[in-house]
Amino acid sequence: MFLAIDAGNTNVVAAVHDGETWRGQWRIATQPERTADEYAVWLLTLFQLAGIGPADIDRAALGTVVPPTLYPLRRLCRDRFGIEPLVARASADLHWGFEIRTDNPAEVGADRLLNALAAQHRYEAPAIVIDFGTATTFDVVDADGAYIGGVIAPGVNLAMEALHRAAAQLPRIAFSRPQLVIGRSTVPAMQSGIFWGYVGAIEGIVRRIEGEYGRAMSVIATGGLAPLFATGAPVIRHVDPDLTLLGLMELARRNPTLGRRA
Repeated sequence: MFLAIDAGNTNVVAAVHDGETWRGQWRIATQPERTADEYAVWLLTLFQLAGIGPADIDRAALGTVVPPTLYPLRRLCRDRFGIEPLVARASADLHWGFEIRTDNPAEVGADRLLNALAAQHRYEAPAIVIDFGTATTFDVVDADGAYIGGVIAPGVNLAMEALHRAAAQLPRIAFSRPQLVIGRSTVPAMQSGIFWGYVGAIEGIVRRIEGEYGRAMSVIATGGLAPLFATGAPVIRHVDPDLTLLGLMELARRNPTLGRRA
């Protein structure tokens, strides 16, 4: 079985694929000081509940945008599964199967490259991938599958928290799609501003990217809020919550000698 680990700014997601389907997906809050043993207690307990043993894992790949998590997650794979994991990064040692046409490829986050890889493997290029994470990112895949850059904006939760912290009379709110655009009290007005403000940003940025590129593009959304925003932004043609994990699996497929048990 294949173990994929995606360490983001908010959560670490681990998932196991048995060659046909995902056997399980689990997440834990990202804490840079968390040790390999703490990750092991969390993950192996969940494995046991899912009927998966450490010996069942024969391949592993991980991607992280939080550098302090790299060492303990590698130790987790080495110590508990006997595997030196494939690590997703812009490196000459790794075959991505596409060009990274940016000014400094090494600075592109692993999650953005993995999303681009999964998008060009699974959907028609050219494409735009919108990832609703801690940041909201728009990543552009060229017609030939190359990664050519994108847009980074504050994530929804960051925007809501900033609004609460900076304005003394505005409460901390739960995010949801409002029934009406015109909010008739504070909380619906804030929810409307966040939801419809981001819908406007999504539509405007996609339109500008397509205008700059010169043609229409496939638009794929991923991340926990992707299904909700897809209800308000018709430019989103596909919702794929597993895109980053699929990118890790595709990267492993393109590098068959890496991330295997010795």
